[in-house]
Amino acid sequence: VQLQAFGGGLVQPGGSLRLSCAASKFTLAYYAIGWFRQAPGKEREWVSCIGVSEGSSSYPDSVKGRFIISRDSAKDTVYLQMNSLKPEDTAVYYCAAAIPGGCPHGMDYWGKGTLVTVSS
Repeated sequence: VQLQAFGGGLVQPGGSLRLSCAASKFTLAYYAIGWFRQAPGKEREWVSCIGVSEGSSSYPDSVKGRFIISRDSAKDTVYLQMNSLKPEDTAVYYCAAAIPGGCPHGMDYWGKGTLVTVSS
């Protein structure tokens, strides 16, 4: 089982970025998927969850209204659209998978992260 987050990079404050989460030998559609981030010197923080049903998503207050999680069933990919980015959003972003109902506190599989840097 291998998950991988893609799409990180350098973006200016107020800008947008879309991250992707894909997997090999693993079908994301059967799992709840979460996005997490970890900034230097800080603990890992939950960013969003999406259930097996695309309509069920959740966010902490720190990103609510700015970030949107979604699924593309045809590509078996989960996205994190990040808008109105702030310097404090700078972190390594990870995607992870859990059995239905397990996101965010019961993640079973973790992917390699992608670095997002928000700076002018």
